[in-house]
Amino acid sequence: MRAARTIRAELPGTGVLVLSQYAEEAYAVDLLGESAEGVGYLLKDRVADPRGFADSVRQVGQGGSALDPEVVAQMLSRPRDSSPLEGLSSRQRDVLAAMAEGHSNRTIADELGLRERAVERDIGAIFAKLDLPAGNEGHRRVLAVLTFLRM
Repeated sequence: MRAARTIRAELPGTGVLVLSQYAEEAYAVDLLGESAEGVGYLLKDRVADPRGFADSVRQVGQGGSALDPEVVAQMLSRPRDSSPLEGLSSRQRDVLAAMAEGHSNRTIADELGLRERAVERDIGAIFAKLDLPAGNEGHRRVLAVLTFLRM
């Protein structure tokens, strides 16, 4: 984790994917810092799925994020104070959780049994409910994921 933080501090444009044996929410949040762009936190077990692991590496390399589903599940299950996420529907929370894992709209649609257009509408609604300004789509996506992770 120290090496990852150093790399992010000294070479901010470099993607960093940490493999850990611990599903530690605090480690993931610490790694993300102020930006989820080009960062990933996966459990070492994910290497056993070469395709999924390669997808995560590509996602982080392209400036996206990849968080282990177990870490995301921990974040979803912890008690929360009043949160901007309270206004999201159950499906919108599922979409946002999948976004936090670094999944594309297509993958989210496939995993949730939805059409890609429905996922796009849900993401638009998430942006609106989280009061994220229009602009760079990728940036709003990162801001939504950061809001999710901080709650």
